[in-house]
Formats: sequence, C-alpha cells, structure tokens
Amino acid sequence: MIGNVIAGLTRFSANSGYIAVGHEITPFVSVYPWSAGFGTKYADPATLPANPGFATNNIAFQPLGNNIAVANSGTPFVSAYPWLPGFGSKYADPATLPAGAGRGVTFKPQGDAIAVAHSIAPYVSVYPWNSGFGAKYADPVGLVAITASFAVSFNPAGNVIAVGHNGTPFISAYPWSAGFGTKYANPVTLPVSTGNAVTFSPSGDTIAIAHPSSIFIAAYPFSSGFGTKYANPATLPTGIGQGVSFNPAGNAIAVAHQNSPFVSTYPWSAGFGTKYANPATLPTGNGFGVAFTPSGSDIAIAHTTTPFISAYPWSAGFGTKYANPATLPTGNGLNVAFI
Repeated sequence: MIGNVIAGLTRFSANSGYIAVGHEITPFVSVYPWSAGFGTKYADPATLPANPGFATNNIAFQPLGNNIAVANSGTPFVSAYPWLPGFGSKYADPATLPAGAGRGVTFKPQGDAIAVAHSIAPYVSVYPWNSGFGAKYADPVGLVAITASFAVSFNPAGNVIAVGHNGTPFISAYPWSAGFGTKYANPVTLPVSTGNAVTFSPSGDTIAIAHPSSIFIAAYPFSSGFGTKYANPATLPTGIGQGVSFNPAGNAIAVAHQNSPFVSTYPWSAGFGTKYANPATLPTGNGFGVAFTPSGSDIAIAHTTTPFISAYPWSAGFGTKYANPATLPTGNGLNVAFI
C-alpha cells in the first residue's frame, strides 16, 4: 500500500480510508469507509462478482486505491471495478480468462499488473493493468500444483512474484519483470503443507506462508531466493493458517487461523517474538483473512460466524474491539483489505 492516497485525489488522516470484506453470500463483497471504525456501507456493484467459493484471498485494492478486484469460483473467475469511492462499472473481463476458479488476487504494488491464483493449470495468470486487463503474460515454467493455487503476492519492489499452492514445494517464487523469470530454487526446509496465503514483509526481505498443517505458519528470509527458514513461533497458532499479514512497519506479523483465538499476532524482528495477548473480545469464528490499515493503527480479521468481520485498534497489541458495521457482510468472511 502506498501511504494514504486514494485514487490520487483525496488524502485521508492516518487512520482513515476504506475497508473491503470478501464474503460467501451475495453480494460477495462489502466495502465501508474506515476512520477508526466502520462507516455506512457503500452500495453494491451494479454487476456483482460471481460466487467466491473457496477464494479465501479473494479481494484486493490497487495500491493507489482507484481499483478493486475480486477473485471468484465462477466464470470469469476475476472481476474488477473502478473505485471512485464506490463501485464503478465493472471492467471488461480479460480476453484470456484464468483457467479455473479464482482463489486469490493481487495487484502489483506499482499498480501496473494484476495476478490471479486459480484452480487449473497454469495455476496463476498475470495481466498488465491500465484501467483494465491487458493481454495475459506468458505462463511461468515450473509451477507445480495438484488441484489449485490459493494465493499470490508481489514483493514491494514488484520484482518478485510468489504463489502459494497445494503440491510440494507448496510455495513457488519467480523474478518478475513484465513477465515470469526462471523459478527460484525451493526453500531447503519446505512449508509442511499447502500455501493458503503468502505475503512479503514491507521491506521485502521476508516471505511468510500460512498453511493447514502444524506449525501453521512458515517464514523465510528472502533476497533473490529463499534463505534458511526462521524458527517456529514458541506459541503456535492453534489451527489451520488461512491468512497472514505484516503491519506496515514490519515489526508485527498476524496469522488468521481456525480454532480459538482465531488470530495470533507476534512481534517480528528477523524472527517471531513472544505472542501478543489475544483480543479481549475474540473474533466469533475461524479466521480466514487478516489485514492492517496502511498506518498500522488498526487490524481486522475476516471470519466465519456473524458479524463475519472484527476490527481492533493496534498498538503493540489489540485494543478494544470496534463496533460492528451497521450493515454486516452477508456471509462468512473470506478476506479483508484496507486502503
């Protein structure tokens, strides 16, 4: 995310902007103004995205804030809209669609490309972006998956792309320069199972993967390839890792997961510190997505069970939970994004 500039037009205070929640039931995406709490929900898109299915990394703002994209399980597998604020008219679908159900979507930090992780080979599709989808880039060489990729992320410099997928090595990374370069060597110590979510630290020198088998989270130094895996947290997340996010300062990492407390957060300084105390008011169900505001002053978790989204002030720990939105998302929260 780039500061607090939205659409190049409006500058918000340090804790203001927008929060988007991807969820299971129509309209599949809900967006609210954010200023240390939820504002009044924006109107739904005129053309809704398709059902997101298992797209647990299903929503992303373009870093400048003037576009929003949703991955979904039904054709066209990804939908994108201008963000005005409010949804503009849906962009035309890509000329070459992703080959299967969209599981994750992200914009390149520089805003000039969009990537979709999906369920059928080649498992990831990337397009130039300039107020719409350009002609799909050539597929990567060497991506291995059994049935799906679930997450995709660019590093902050935009010169590396990483894909989380369900087949050893569970994470694949490539140089990126208007196309895929030669795949980096796999980590020496692999994640223990499917890459459900992947993210880079704000400095780009760390990559973290949330996965479904104990230890539920893996992190590595990254500098033109994977370094030696960091030691596991002393206190592990309690269930399947579904989402992972660093705060903008890069000194905290959060994991959304199944089983109470549904989110686990740790100080980060070239490794996991002692787990922060749980929120006093826990999310009400399994955590699927987690995100910090661009200022780092708030954190939100998308989860199962109403209210489907829970948000808290953040300052080296959880503050008192914010009031729920007046109009809740309509189903299980799958992912959350701030801008």
